[in-house]
Amino acid sequence: MAGARRAAGAPLAVAFRALQLGDLLVAVPALRAVRRALPDHRLVLATSGWLAPVVELIDAVDALVPAEGLAAPLPFDPGAVDVAVNLHGGGPESAAIVDALGARLTVRHALRPGEAGPRWTEALHERVRWTRLTGAFGMPGDPAAVRIARPAEASPAPGAAVLHVGAAFRSRAWPVDRFAAVARALAARGAEVVFSGSEGERDRALEVAALAGIPASRVLAGRTSLPGFVALLADAGLVVTADTGAGHVASAYRTPSVVLFGPVGPERWGPPPGPHIALTHATARRGDAFADEPDPAIAAVAVQEVLAAVERLPPR
Repeated sequence: MAGARRAAGAPLAVAFRALQLGDLLVAVPALRAVRRALPDHRLVLATSGWLAPVVELIDAVDALVPAEGLAAPLPFDPGAVDVAVNLHGGGPESAAIVDALGARLTVRHALRPGEAGPRWTEALHERVRWTRLTGAFGMPGDPAAVRIARPAEASPAPGAAVLHVGAAFRSRAWPVDRFAAVARALAARGAEVVFSGSEGERDRALEVAALAGIPASRVLAGRTSLPGFVALLADAGLVVTADTGAGHVASAYRTPSVVLFGPVGPERWGPPPGPHIALTHATARRGDAFADEPDPAIAAVAVQEVLAAVERLPPR
């Protein structure tokens, strides 16, 4: 882990957040708040096992325990955990998983009047949501404290303009022809343009590269490890994406970024203060995250808006 590990015999604190990359990164300020309040505890993060290389970069966390979302209990004996923190959600399912740990102190949203903790409020930024929760239990945090360490793996394209053209849902998928137009314009300005993403996003990235007239060799989607992907964005000159996970990686390293938003707006998932610009058309938003087509809020974002935002970003 980044920073010194606490001994296995130290009092145990467990934080539960078994979701995706972006979900992990917006919880970093809350994890820091827990660490600051419990400096002598061993802080274990129960999260998706594939996120281990990124958890290694969070200086607040001592260890990872793989967790399967809401599908299974956490692997701790009742009473072994001193402090349990539910950073996963605000409903009864995640509360039951954390309550089952039988901790001396359980930090979670209140489900019923009279319970400790704040009630769940939908209209909060995710970083604010979780530092508000920890703060209610005497663990205040800074929602903008998103920095993580750099991975040991070198970037495959330091200084490049990285276009992350994939998205977890079609509702957030900005059209490939517009990504291609942005790529062409950036290349014409002298930028080295590369395309990032997962193996499942590689075909889409190849299509964008072909439309832009950029060699397939610049498509790194599906060809980098998770640490390599993080290093790519950490050392990029620019990131353009509609994927909040990639956007939060850029935020963690203050990499200049333009992030497009569709069914959920930047007021919930947007970047912290820094060299980051969020683009959306809120008045057009339909808000269906599982729609089969791009939400009107992202579909309305024009190529020239993205290029104008790039111009407003400070050079790295």
